[in-house]
Amino acid sequence: MLQAVQRAWQIADLRAKILFTLGMLIIYRVIAHVPVPYIDASNLEQLLANNALFGILNLFSGGALQNYSVAALGVYPYITASIIVQLLTPLIPKLEEWSKEGEAGRNRIQRLSYYITVPLALLQAYGQTLTINRSFGTESGLFEPGFVFSITANFLPTFTIIITMTAGTMLLVWMGELIDEKGIGNGISMIIFGGIVARLFPTIAQLFQGATAAPNILGLVAFGVITLLTIFVIVVVQEGVRRIPVEYQRRVRGNKVYGGQRTHIPLKVNMAGMIPLIFAQSLLLFPGTVASYFCDLSNPTGGGWGNRIACSLYSTLSPQSAGSSLLYSVLLFVLVVGFTYFYTIVLFSQQNLPETLKNNGGFIPGIRPGKPTEVYLSRVLNRITLAGALFLGVVAVLPFLTSGITGVANVGLGSTALLIVVGVAVDTMRQLEAQLMMRNYEGYLTR
Repeated sequence: MLQAVQRAWQIADLRAKILFTLGMLIIYRVIAHVPVPYIDASNLEQLLANNALFGILNLFSGGALQNYSVAALGVYPYITASIIVQLLTPLIPKLEEWSKEGEAGRNRIQRLSYYITVPLALLQAYGQTLTINRSFGTESGLFEPGFVFSITANFLPTFTIIITMTAGTMLLVWMGELIDEKGIGNGISMIIFGGIVARLFPTIAQLFQGATAAPNILGLVAFGVITLLTIFVIVVVQEGVRRIPVEYQRRVRGNKVYGGQRTHIPLKVNMAGMIPLIFAQSLLLFPGTVASYFCDLSNPTGGGWGNRIACSLYSTLSPQSAGSSLLYSVLLFVLVVGFTYFYTIVLFSQQNLPETLKNNGGFIPGIRPGKPTEVYLSRVLNRITLAGALFLGVVAVLPFLTSGITGVANVGLGSTALLIVVGVAVDTMRQLEAQLMMRNYEGYLTR
């Protein structure tokens, strides 16, 4: 890997791509420290540390949420819009037609994702700001003293905050597109990657902070070993594929012979990526987070029946609550496995591999084209997806297992963060090596 980076640095245009990507990430980190107007974020860090849902949002904003900067939403609205469009593609005939039109169709779908991102960002900016402000228990906990966040009572300043945060999201999406065009790696993924890496060293520093006791050295060593093993397994599974052999019929047209080639279809073990983790964690944390607003934590068993139900739901679905880790981990594992199968089936149906093979004269040896090929590929996909789903399920609950084994509390370097960092790093190195190979071929052609 280091040799590939060294060789790429010696080539002028690749060096320019690397420097451009690094420049965009530096600009992003500067933007992440520019706060929105009227904010007093002095107590926000403590709130994020005690609320798992806000912690996930802070992860995708690259730590910008803890400063409540103009980039506090991160690229999460765009990710949500992209997922919505992907899920709607097989359900809406027009979208399915666009998906089969090649580059032009993909550009239309991409433009639709941008259009959906704007209203989603506006709604999330208002809802997130209102929810965080109410979490402080005062009318202006997030804001300067005396400021009221309200569309009806204080329209222009409130509208300014919402528009500023939406503009910050669209700016990050635009920067991601620039990285796609002029840099190395997937732009949106690199933005998330840069935010996680920027928070890596403060996260590690928290492991060694102890107010009353010395750090647990053995626990820290065990924590480091488990983290390294997790990274190794993530790389192995992310790179794992099942190769389905494919042959193309030989066709003779005039004096030319077409086809007769042998190739393979690479079916990935983890085709769904990190999306099931995001879905499952968000869905599982949402009811407990909402219940916390109606629960009187100082008297969870008293009050009316509404307070008791809310407190019971909060204690059951909150990973911070004592005694709830086992049930929370089991529910998270089941949801991750279920979402992995669901999202993989959606992605596979969009590719329409059996029909594509049939139209191009391809077939799997021993399997008839058409419906038998579809049944065979579905059966193989279900088997390998089981391994990928179980892998994601274990990765999802690994922070709780690690905390129980090592005695070191989970401080934010969770499974989703590891999966993103490793996945983006592997994908970026693969693109870099592809660029190097292209230039080697050019060198051979010019000799």
